[in-house]
Amino acid sequence: MMKTVLLVIDAQELITNDRLFAFDRYTENVRALIAAARGNGVEVVYVRHDDGEGKPLSKGNAGFDVYSGFAPAAGERVFDKYVNSPFRDSGLLEYLREKDVKRLVVTGLQTDYCIDATVKCGFEHGFEMIVPEYCNSTFDNDFMTAEQTYRYYNDFMWQNRYARCMKMAEALDMIRSK
Repeated sequence: MMKTVLLVIDAQELITNDRLFAFDRYTENVRALIAAARGNGVEVVYVRHDDGEGKPLSKGNAGFDVYSGFAPAAGERVFDKYVNSPFRDSGLLEYLREKDVKRLVVTGLQTDYCIDATVKCGFEHGFEMIVPEYCNSTFDNDFMTAEQTYRYYNDFMWQNRYARCMKMAEALDMIRSK
């Protein structure tokens, strides 16, 4: 059986709000994955982004903590990172290797920044990357709407290159059958 971990990337209070593309569907799906993981012995691991002292998204500031709707349970690991990739200098990569994890189910924010880096860097580190539908999101930017960004990465960029992008039902079945 392939050892699987559910990653919740940068779903922090400051940026988890209804300006995100498909906010309600995103939060509902991530909650469902967290519940399924906890109920089926799949570890849930959280990553928080720290932009550094003096920036809004930094340790000690309001909004830095994991979004209350996805809050870690007692004993669940939380790693802090300072760049887009959660695998660089956070301790996460070493932790996953120590646990012999082979598959990562990726959720969180933002599609075009840290989720993209997580998917591509995780692939480079040899993990099977799973991206369930509507489990990542982002905001509009100067070049694309949030929906265009979401579709570009989930439907075009990652699929069959770096990850298996799949329907929620398939992802939930995978977690339940771990």
